[in-house]
Amino acid sequence: RRLYFDTHALVCLLEANGFTTQQSEVIVSALVKIMNTNLDMIYKDMVTKVQQEIALQQVMSHIGGVKKDMIILEKSEFSALRSENEKIKLELQQIKKQVMDEITKVRADNKLNLNLEKSRVKELHAQQDRALTQTDRKIDTEVADLKTMLETHKLDNIKYLAGSVFTCLTVALGFYRLWI
Repeated sequence: RRLYFDTHALVCLLEANGFTTQQSEVIVSALVKIMNTNLDMIYKDMVTKVQQEIALQQVMSHIGGVKKDMIILEKSEFSALRSENEKIKLELQQIKKQVMDEITKVRADNKLNLNLEKSRVKELHAQQDRALTQTDRKIDTEVADLKTMLETHKLDNIKYLAGSVFTCLTVALGFYRLWI
């Protein structure tokens, strides 16, 4: 299946705009799947070039046969053949109109599907942004709590150090008095 855009360039573009590599690849993969699904739907309803050429050859051979029959039956059945030919033309025009209506319908469905997928991707992006914001807030709260805890432990250590220094000084002064 041919791709109609450079998937690697799109992944790089998404990464440059803040997506992770995995998120970018998932988005590109979703776009490729959507395009393939839409193309499958379009191809299912379309006539291939080979089928069109076969139908054209059949119509051309049918026209050739009709011309031969018209020459043979020119006087007796010419008016009947002409009316039948007109009926065939009308049927062909109706079929052509139906095919064009189906093509228009498929195009409208594809546009609708593409717009739905765009809105889903936007909603997913918004959810990810909200989750990231909540995570950032939690991290900021935890960091502030840790800083507060660190400050209290630092003050406790200073108290214990000061107490230890004064105790050592008291013991040293006690020994000094005893020796003097």
